[in-house]
Amino acid sequence: MTASGLLGELTGVGADRTRGGYSRHVFDAPERELRTWFVERAQRLGLGVETDLNGNIWAWWGAPGPDAVVTGSHLDSVPGGGAFDGPLGVASALAAVELLQGKGFRPGKPFAVVVFAEEEGGRFGVPCLGSRLLTGTIDAGKARALRDPDGITFAEAAAKAGLDPERIGPDPERLGRIGRFVELHVEQGRGLVDLGSPVAVGSTVIAHGRWRFSFSGQGNHAGATLISDRRDPMIPAAETVVAARRLASTAADARATVGRLVPTPGGTNVIASTVDLWVDARVPGDTGTLSLVEELTGAARAAAEAEGCRVEITRESYSDDVVFDDALRRDLGTWLGSPPELPTGAGHDAAILAGFVPSGMLYVRNPTGISHSPEEFAESADVDEGARALAEVLEKMSA
Repeated sequence: MTASGLLGELTGVGADRTRGGYSRHVFDAPERELRTWFVERAQRLGLGVETDLNGNIWAWWGAPGPDAVVTGSHLDSVPGGGAFDGPLGVASALAAVELLQGKGFRPGKPFAVVVFAEEEGGRFGVPCLGSRLLTGTIDAGKARALRDPDGITFAEAAAKAGLDPERIGPDPERLGRIGRFVELHVEQGRGLVDLGSPVAVGSTVIAHGRWRFSFSGQGNHAGATLISDRRDPMIPAAETVVAARRLASTAADARATVGRLVPTPGGTNVIASTVDLWVDARVPGDTGTLSLVEELTGAARAAAEAEGCRVEITRESYSDDVVFDDALRRDLGTWLGSPPELPTGAGHDAAILAGFVPSGMLYVRNPTGISHSPEEFAESADVDEGARALAEVLEKMSA
């Protein structure tokens, strides 16, 4: 089946009636349904399927072994996300295997399609959690203790999904099997529209991270409490939101976003006692992101002090600039006839793996230029062209 046809099978799974788009988060019902779909589809192709100790799913064409060619992506989404971010790479990988099998090709190296767990961080807050656990770039104890908005820990959710929480953590033997990794993903921007190409090769991922700002003050009655008597944490929280935009606008190609803000208790006639907000910051260069957040921290502390409040800042994730493997990037360009190369501000599992194994990315054109939103899109013809390009790459890599 074509990649666009496989994607069509997922329509409606995890549809979000409130936000629009899709909400599919690791180990919830929609994401488990997609996992079942992947296993069934992989087995139809004769692939041997296993789930590792961190909840990542591996489908092997032949016996697992060293110097493996690996491709894949993720099935989870951001809250109210689009239909392509993640599942496109998985569907394209399955379609590429079917294309290669149809022409009688058999890999000369071990070959696997992988589905990584919790790439978006939509449930437990840390992006690329499955690949971070695999590589040991997040502490296993910290990962087990992560909580979703309902207070369920990652360990509890993993146990309910059939994993052993005590075994969660680095998996050097499995990581050591990967010879080269290529991830196909929908473009998260509109560079390819302007360049007139359906497919691009990834060049870099800019440094990025997430920080939680927790403001605390005094909860009270909205009508009975004079302005002069208030210690309202919403005030420094709001000033921090504005400061994030202001500081990002002064740095070249910087991005800072507050996409989530949670007041407690959250009543319309109640002064909040606490306000938590999350800052996503991305600045090119290995020091730019940290410098921007340091400035923002100073602004948040000053705003909290002026309101008689307190603030605690916690770094939840951070990755330096990633430059994808030069040799692999050149090979991808040669095999595909010199398509455009694109940098990105979006994080990916390939960027986590790049610190350990030669990794690369392919992007499929997104005519809307919109991602992490229901308006995210790719034409069926471009989706299928991306799968054909991936098949070409995988054939060369695994010959």
